[in-house]
Amino acid sequence: MSLEVTFTPAEFVALRQRDLSQTVCVVFDVLRATTSMVTALTNGAREIIPVCEIAEAVALRQARPDLLLAGERNGLRILRAQTGSVDFDLGNSPREFTRDRVGGRAMAITTTNGTRALQACRGARRVLVGSFLNLGAVADWLARERVEKLLVVCSGTLEEASYEDVLGAGALCDAVWEQFSGGLVADSAQVAREIYRQGSGDLLAAVQRARNARRLLALPELREDVTVCLQRATTNVLAELGADGVVRRVSE
Repeated sequence: MSLEVTFTPAEFVALRQRDLSQTVCVVFDVLRATTSMVTALTNGAREIIPVCEIAEAVALRQARPDLLLAGERNGLRILRAQTGSVDFDLGNSPREFTRDRVGGRAMAITTTNGTRALQACRGARRVLVGSFLNLGAVADWLARERVEKLLVVCSGTLEEASYEDVLGAGALCDAVWEQFSGGLVADSAQVAREIYRQGSGDLLAAVQRARNARRLLALPELREDVTVCLQRATTNVLAELGADGVVRRVSE
């Protein structure tokens, strides 16, 4: 058994080159991509296609005119000036992904880091979308499935580690610690767990050490996202990136 955490986007290239065929990956982009995906599926979205580039999302819309486009660059919704043709329907705020907006719809989403992190894990046995919102559901699934090799992937901010993703990864490590404590637990998992345990009593205070959180909190239209993304166990939805590159709810 093994438990490991990766911290930065610099590790995405190495992930693509690793043999992950026996590994379950859980990807965290707490602020905000994976939280938004989990929210969208909770509110009835049919499927989500995560892509790395704006042009990929636009091409998907051209092929599927009913597809919702969502995503951000520099934290803000992608507009016609960036696509050359169309404004995106949604940004990357979980508060936008309401049942009225996404229920029954298919979506494509591109973000600065979260969608890249998911794509980097495509070779894994299973790839789950992690957030504080569905943390309990993810931990319960890992226990039920008796997962033996777990890799928790932090999406990071730009090309650096992000404090909020380390908190999320550490929370999951803490939740599954007994399951993996008899195996090979990497130092990275120990570090993430300790950081989470130090800040778990007041996540909002802890996350204000994060560069990304401070930026969002400084924007009146986005500051509420931080609190929303730190809510714990608000949904039992499990979200998985399938072999076809599409994120859907896991059927229980």
